[in-house]
Amino acid sequence: MKPVDSITRPTLNDHHIKIIEARHHDPFEVLGKHPDENGVEVCVYIPHAVEVSILEGNHPLERIGESDFFRWRGAVDDVPEHYRLIWLDDGHRQHISHDPYSYGPQIGDLDLHLLSAGNHRHAYNILGANCREVDGVAGVLFAVWAPNAERVSVVGDFNRWDGRRHQMRVRPGSGVWEIFIPDLAPGAFYRFEIRNRNSGEVLLKADPYGQQFEARPKTASIVVGEAEHLWQDGEWMAKRAEWDWQHAPMSVYEVHLGSWQRGAEGEFLNYRELAIRLVDYITRMGFTHVELLPVTEHPFDLSWGYQATGYFAPTSRFGTPDDFRFFIDHLHAHKIGVILDWVPAHFPKDAFALARFDGTALYEHEDPRKGEHLDWSTLIFNFGRNEVRNFLVASALYWLREMHLDGLRVDAVASMLYLDYSRGDWIPNMYGGRENLEAIEFLR
Repeated sequence: MKPVDSITRPTLNDHHIKIIEARHHDPFEVLGKHPDENGVEVCVYIPHAVEVSILEGNHPLERIGESDFFRWRGAVDDVPEHYRLIWLDDGHRQHISHDPYSYGPQIGDLDLHLLSAGNHRHAYNILGANCREVDGVAGVLFAVWAPNAERVSVVGDFNRWDGRRHQMRVRPGSGVWEIFIPDLAPGAFYRFEIRNRNSGEVLLKADPYGQQFEARPKTASIVVGEAEHLWQDGEWMAKRAEWDWQHAPMSVYEVHLGSWQRGAEGEFLNYRELAIRLVDYITRMGFTHVELLPVTEHPFDLSWGYQATGYFAPTSRFGTPDDFRFFIDHLHAHKIGVILDWVPAHFPKDAFALARFDGTALYEHEDPRKGEHLDWSTLIFNFGRNEVRNFLVASALYWLREMHLDGLRVDAVASMLYLDYSRGDWIPNMYGGRENLEAIEFLR
């Protein structure tokens, strides 16, 4: 990061300085197109840029002092609402893209209200990375809940993983940060860079709502576009809605995909190959359902998957989300239901994931007597917090609605229900009892 020296400082105000230092809560106040006394001013901040112009009209921008800010002033009609920037970096590579700071807020007030109230059943369509078109321009809307952050950025392979480039805006009262990055396509690798507002600690986090991740041991999230798989299980889904499952016979085969069968060299099989092999075995054995040990993304190959770091992503060990859709579709085609082991009881302490997400105990309890599971050295969700409860309910619905799973087996329920589970030092509930009332309400 360039220091703000005595030459630069007189030409920049406090907002500029905060953007340079990557600690601004709303860089849209400065960046983008804004009215001034003579028309409009376009201000951009692009570290590593050598020169910048507005493509429409070929308007060159003037560098502000020795900073990486560039500015153009002119008539209102000289540039469109969503103009494109053409710029050369310090390697003399040319870049052309729409300015993300020319776009207004994308998340509606109703969505923010539902998220804060814990009632947004499709939160995965709002938070995370969602491909969409805004004013005729395709791109990706990034959004993340981090109420204790001073600044949040999207970093990725599209901006040199530089947290100064795509600093997000916070939506007041919600703790939600967002930015629409135009011209970005599915397949981009990204993380959220979060600066805590009290300590100044900078954290690099995977997307809690990410729908695909890099193969371990790497941990970046991957932008996912529209599913290419075309579901063929319409008849199964229609019958499922009318199925009296409480009175129908069931025979369930539990399987851990990572160890059930391997390739000739000991490698993991793809979801598609696993589907074909499983159908053959399940049909011969007469089972009605398969129960998958957790396929939510998790970091450790030798585990069974019960320490999830990606609650909306089938693990990349066995392929892509579309490969997983094929897996479900193929089993449904052979009249085999699929149940997922789902783990809302606890989550791992890995620094790249949910633990102390914005520098505070956000998804977990601050007090380890409620927030830490001693047996497994994991963290316990704060079921009393609306946004956390919303996260978990949205995850469950995502697997059932979007991935066509037929049911969930909730893991470690006893540890959720009792505040004194496997611990001598515990905090009683409001009535003095051992029941975790918030967890009970969540399960209901």
